[in-house]
Amino acid sequence: MDLKIGKLKNCQICNHHKLTKIISLGKITPCDSLIEKKRLNFKQKKYPLNLFKCQKCGLIQIDYVVDPKELFHINYPYRSGITKDLKNNLEKISSHVSKNIKFHKKKFVIDIGSNDGSILKGFKKMGYNVLGIEPTNISKIANKDGINTIQSFFSHNLSKKIKKKYGKASIITASNVFAHVNKLSDFLKGIHHLLDDDGVFVSESHYLGSIIEKFQFDSIYHEHLKYYSVKPLLELFSKHNFVFEKVEKIPNYGGSIRVYARKINHKYFTGSSVKKLLNDEIKKGYYDNKTYFNFAKKIEKFKKEFQNIIFKLKKQKKSIIGIGCPGRAMTLLEYCKLDNNKIDYIAEQKESLKIGLFTPGTKIPVKNEKLAFDSPPDYAVMLSWHYAKSIIKNLKKKNFKSKIIIPLPYIKLLK
Repeated sequence: MDLKIGKLKNCQICNHHKLTKIISLGKITPCDSLIEKKRLNFKQKKYPLNLFKCQKCGLIQIDYVVDPKELFHINYPYRSGITKDLKNNLEKISSHVSKNIKFHKKKFVIDIGSNDGSILKGFKKMGYNVLGIEPTNISKIANKDGINTIQSFFSHNLSKKIKKKYGKASIITASNVFAHVNKLSDFLKGIHHLLDDDGVFVSESHYLGSIIEKFQFDSIYHEHLKYYSVKPLLELFSKHNFVFEKVEKIPNYGGSIRVYARKINHKYFTGSSVKKLLNDEIKKGYYDNKTYFNFAKKIEKFKKEFQNIIFKLKKQKKSIIGIGCPGRAMTLLEYCKLDNNKIDYIAEQKESLKIGLFTPGTKIPVKNEKLAFDSPPDYAVMLSWHYAKSIIKNLKKKNFKSKIIIPLPYIKLLK
């Protein structure tokens, strides 16, 4: 489970050799490798983006590992705290965890992949001592905001240093991180070493069921090595002496799964919510090949339809922009071959670190959203479509004039 960089031939969790190809999205640039203007003419690295299913444990996964130092580079531009809905959801994790889990008096929380500290701010307000682990320069923003953060990738070796300095943690969280880890054995050994005997590890990952049911194929990108459902997760955790106490489906990132895991001992056992969700997955066909072959056909059909709409509008000399610049949008744009000749620019909120940069692969400029209000385009593609409801509400308040195209889960035009 500690994967080497490059092409994979076996399952990332059970190491089984029988992997069934679902779809190839071609060679794609890593989604958060946005380009500075002075580097626009430099050649960018592209890597294969193929989706596979393990015939043994059922894990849906990609078959190529890009070096994490390249994916989560020092100038990584993503900030979780600038999206209002997401920020609120992340800060609420503290109250959810506290309500669902009983703890001893010790209140020490560690968040792995803590970004700008949004999760830990919620815990800090509740009186917890907090520590973030974040490998990118976003850690500096967290530290400036009063969230103690170590700038590093998490590892078993780092867990030893943290334990020596701070002691064991009663809670360890990892939101939208666990599916990104290429060295899972080392990662889980580190958590097991650092976690109090009565502590809980709470992970949140984009849920496979949401990807299938809501047709979120744009969430397939190199950072997401795995697309979790209950069966492979159970196998993964049991191998590392953890037991699932509880699972929940939550709205984060368009639909995620929150897992409460404890160290295996006589007090804890697999809860009824885990068994119930696993049975639901089996009934819905999440472990059947046919489900994914149909999913692949749907992706290919969408590409043709969406390209036809955009290409036709450009022939009519219509101006088209994108709204929001999430990582998932890069898959949509590059797979559908929508570059800076088709999309004029992408509008981002003023706090975004992506403003002034260009999208990887497609070289679309990212600009302050104020431009879209000052000079409204004919059409705006909602690239952050998984937050469409709240974004459209805000656009209406600001009297946004353009027609809006929502690409997924099905193409919709709002006038």
